[in-house]
Amino acid sequence: MDENAATTQLMQMVNGYQVSQAICVAATLGIADQLTDGARTSDELATATHSHPQALYRLLRALASVGVLHEGDGRRFTLTELGYGLCSDAPQSVAGWARMVERAYYRQAWSELLHSVRTGENAFQHAHGMGVWQYRAEHPEESVTFDRAMTSLSRLVADAVLDAYDFSPFDVVMDVGGGQGALLAGILKRNPSQRGILFDQPQVVAGAAPTLQAALVAERCQIVGGDFFAAVPDGADAHVMKWIIHDWDDERSIAVLKSSRRAMRPGGKLLVLEAVLAPPNEGARVKFADLNMLAVPGGQERTADEFARLFEASGFRLTRTINAGPRISIIEGVPD
Repeated sequence: MDENAATTQLMQMVNGYQVSQAICVAATLGIADQLTDGARTSDELATATHSHPQALYRLLRALASVGVLHEGDGRRFTLTELGYGLCSDAPQSVAGWARMVERAYYRQAWSELLHSVRTGENAFQHAHGMGVWQYRAEHPEESVTFDRAMTSLSRLVADAVLDAYDFSPFDVVMDVGGGQGALLAGILKRNPSQRGILFDQPQVVAGAAPTLQAALVAERCQIVGGDFFAAVPDGADAHVMKWIIHDWDDERSIAVLKSSRRAMRPGGKLLVLEAVLAPPNEGARVKFADLNMLAVPGGQERTADEFARLFEASGFRLTRTINAGPRISIIEGVPD
């Protein structure tokens, strides 16, 4: 790569936040959903989304320049294959995540990344004077946006997890920190004789019924609210934790895992669903996700060896790690 090309590429990286913010604004406005029935002019979209016509056109043409939309004659816009992922009902929609990332409180934490790098402290705490979980508890509208984002992300990985791992041997599967039940609904739907327990904070699982009912599994799923640091419910022979451990430091992660160990049936299995850090110079997606953990919740992504140490400290033995695609692995453990 010559110097000019390198500089151009680096400048694109530096300005990457501009593309991200533009996509997130389009998701918040619901632009993709407005285009599912075909092309519409920027003025029509402005009316539908209560936006300033010229300002919206400038946003739309910028997104068309990076392939999210396509601009035709007369300022008419259509969805591209790439942009389809912003539709709220797309099978692998990222709309929920994009709407959350657009929120000012979230972006503000990232603006304090330098503080984290210099001190090792959590950027969100520095920016807001409290941790992200407390902030969301005190701002219920942000909790709603976060829960929708997690449901969106769960649907992104659910099929890959179900294709990679056989859940059929289990009688009862509990999703610990399972949000509003998107993953557990998929597990139960594929295993008609199975029962489930959905466990998360009471205010989170309060909104789970529609997801479980839509999947026709509500009658086989018990919904329980609580605190996984204190205890998790008894009665399951498989405990699933998707994107839970990475939110916390080692001490708090071990506390969650020990709660699982105390409640697990004899012969049960722990299934931690997380991204695994790649060797040096590889795996940019997960390594930048790790920076997100540093900036926002205060946790971290981990290597396979680091997961093994967490398991050992919690009374589990790591038995195998299964790659379920670019976003997630299944880290299986048994009581030691």
